[in-house]
Amino acid sequence: MSGKRVLFVWLCIFIVASTGIFIGRWSVAGVSAEGEGYEELRTFTEVMSMVKKYYVEEVKPKDLVNGAIKGMLNSLDPHSSFMTPEAYKEMQVDTKGEFGGLGIQIGVKDSTLTVIAPIEDTPAYKAGIKAGDKIIKINNESTKDMNMQDAVSKMRGAPKTSVTLSIFREGWKDTKDFTIVRDIIKIKSVKSKTLENNIGYIKLSQFQEQTADDLIVAVKQLNDSKATSLILDLRNNPGGLLNSAIDVAGQFLPRGKLVVYTKTKSGEKSEFNTGGDNIFTLPMIVLVNQGSASASEIVAGALKDWNRAVILGNQTFGKGSVQTVIPLSGGAGLRLTTAKYYTPKGTSIQNTGITPDIIVKIAAKNGVKEHRVLREKDLQGHLKNEQKDSLPDDEETAPLEVDEKDDIQLQRAIDILKTWDVLKALPKAA
Repeated sequence: MSGKRVLFVWLCIFIVASTGIFIGRWSVAGVSAEGEGYEELRTFTEVMSMVKKYYVEEVKPKDLVNGAIKGMLNSLDPHSSFMTPEAYKEMQVDTKGEFGGLGIQIGVKDSTLTVIAPIEDTPAYKAGIKAGDKIIKINNESTKDMNMQDAVSKMRGAPKTSVTLSIFREGWKDTKDFTIVRDIIKIKSVKSKTLENNIGYIKLSQFQEQTADDLIVAVKQLNDSKATSLILDLRNNPGGLLNSAIDVAGQFLPRGKLVVYTKTKSGEKSEFNTGGDNIFTLPMIVLVNQGSASASEIVAGALKDWNRAVILGNQTFGKGSVQTVIPLSGGAGLRLTTAKYYTPKGTSIQNTGITPDIIVKIAAKNGVKEHRVLREKDLQGHLKNEQKDSLPDDEETAPLEVDEKDDIQLQRAIDILKTWDVLKALPKAA
């Protein structure tokens, strides 16, 4: 190469919490093949040349390069990946809360594509896909060494088309094929109702573009109905948009309060504060579990650190890393882990999660089947927590499904709020 070629490109980027996006700008400068790693690039070009020249079948250079990039990103951590133009478009569609697909959340555990949870009322949920299921094949193609982005791309598609998943479930002797017809997945991220004793209940399933606005409507309706307290249910919420999480926290915290901050490997720090007017100031309890990840953990951590709510349930997922999604030439995209996020008190939850103020685990009974709990620490290549070790490996299980009457976490929250005023009036123990 003749001399250094330096590219100065201002890119529109997205800081991602789970599948979420925060819009910003980033400058990429000093890109040169003669800098650090040049010898390794020389080896790469030699290998690529040999493959093109001697491989037994014809291969396209573009496919070789894309394959190499995917392998490089897959060697980093579970959340870094290369996105083809098609995958990049799908990622952008995710944040709208509507797409063609099956409706399942997936992860990689023990080198196997694993279902974290099916989304309620979706084709996968109705077909009987369960949390903890191992996806062995997609349309008869092995998922061994398949990254999550490729798996998602293969399961997405036009409505009324079908996809066959070969599933292995704990306790089965053989795999079983599930042929599922894709549909438009419309995820209503906010559901609300009034429980006994005028206790408001709001369930957030994801953090999407419209979540904060829908939450404002739900909270106002509860206020109009004279709700005396609130249960905010973040259980099995995989996360979503970072700015949505900030806005949601802002409904319950005063303006200008720190919700979360991020820090890069160079120590660069970015703070995110509430900007709206909190519209609900009454007592509240936040429900979390092992499926509460990323943006859910941001909200729960902020409300806990500011003593705004009681956190009840069990240990959360533990995804405390930030992904930056960078548009590439040709319509492709790069999802790269660039920072870790911290609660207002400076606690990193990466690989550990949020510890509830009150731990309440749901035990399976009456013949309800269980599944192994899957957390960040179980994913291949997960980042370490520089502040403390991860939670010890265990064989924690949870019921696949539970009726509201058997939901002891919800019932415990209701009992606490029923007696809130009584407990508040009691003198503190010496």
